Parts: sequence; C-alpha cells; structure tokens
Amino acid sequence: MRRDHRPASLKRAYAALERTYVRWRLTPQLDALGPGFHFMKPWFVRLNGPGIVVGAQVHWVAAADRHITLSSWVHPKGLGRITIGNYCLLCPGVRIDSALEVTLGEGCMVAAGAYLTDADWHDLYDRTEVVGASAPIVLEDNVWIGDGATVCKGVRIGAHAIVAAGAVVTKDVPPFAVVAGNPATVVKTLDPERPRRTRAELFADPEDLEAWLRELDNAFLRGNTMLGWLRARLWPQRGD
Repeated sequence: MRRDHRPASLKRAYAALERTYVRWRLTPQLDALGPGFHFMKPWFVRLNGPGIVVGAQVHWVAAADRHITLSSWVHPKGLGRITIGNYCLLCPGVRIDSALEVTLGEGCMVAAGAYLTDADWHDLYDRTEVVGASAPIVLEDNVWIGDGATVCKGVRIGAHAIVAAGAVVTKDVPPFAVVAGNPATVVKTLDPERPRRTRAELFADPEDLEAWLRELDNAFLRGNTMLGWLRARLWPQRGD
C-alpha cells in the first residue's frame, strides 16, 4: 500500500491489541520489562531461555519474514543473560544469542538483520562442544549497529559509536568511533564536542510524545473510514 487507509480509531485499537499481546505472551517470558514499551507486530518476537531483562521505553519492530529473536542458553558451564537498556530500538530480523552475557546500554539502536553473539557455539577442534569459547558483549549508551552487522564475543563498543552495515566486529570499538568492514576497523571518529540528540531525549516527556503522535495520526489519517480501509484491503486500486 502507498498509504495507510486505516481510520485513526482503528490504528489505536491495533496498538492496544499489540500492547495486550505483549503483556499476555511476552512479559511472562521476561525477567523484567519496563513501562512505556512499544512493540510493533509482537507476535513475531521470539524469546528463548531465562535471564532476559528489558528496560523502559523500548521500541521493537518485528515482521513476518524477519523475526526478532533473543535466546539465552542454559548449558553445562552456566547460562546466558541478555539485558536491553532503556530507550533501545530493535529492528526486524535482529538476533541476540547469549551463553554468558550481552548488555545493551541506554538508547542503543540495532538495525535490521544485525546479529550479536557472545559465544562461538562450537569448539574449533571439538565440534560436539555446544558452546565453545565465550566472552561478554557490552554496548555502551547510544551505540548504533547497522543493517546486517555482526558483533562477536568479547567485544565492548564505546558510547555513541557506530557500526556500519555489514561490518563484522571482532575487537573493541572506542567511543565515538565509526567502524566498517570485515574485520571492522575505525574509518572515522565523531566529534565528541558536537551537540547530539539521543533517544532518551525523545522519550523525556512520554505524555507529550504521545499527544504529538496522536496529532500526527489525526492529521495523516483524516478522512479515512472503515469502509474505505476494507475496500483497500479487499479490492486495492491503483494509487492505494
């Protein structure tokens, strides 16, 4: 569809259904989930294992063909743990696997298809070893992981750093660095003195943000009707 044909009331009802699903199906699988969450199509989120903690004001976007999957593994050597900080964004197809610990600080953004893993999952010489070498992953505050990037075991990515699309990160990344390639290397350093706006600021006043988003919906969806939405879904025409 070229545009959203839903009336604003239907969009709000759909969002309420998503919130209900999160509380009904996902919250019981988490050790904690903070307030103000927004999961789009949460029925395509897959959670496996204990020790998954999610902060406040998180925004996850899943899709039918690109599930968000978080897995903490229980194994003879111990168990994994995944901590997602406040204000974090996870996009379609994100996978996080943990045999030890994966931590995302506040305001991190993980783009579509990115993969974070704190273990090799098999030993180099013993292929029956189910975990292999493992070491914690830490993303400090406001890290941005690009489309299809991979963050490997033992990596610490400094605050405000950016990992380019498709990069494979095998070593620590300094704060404010931009890394790219396989293996990823520093290609640029951001100016730490330049003003920046983080996701934490976006959610500083949740009630004001909600009112602003409602105004946008009312403006962009004005004139839409239930009959028009049904017609577009069942008998789409050119321009829909």
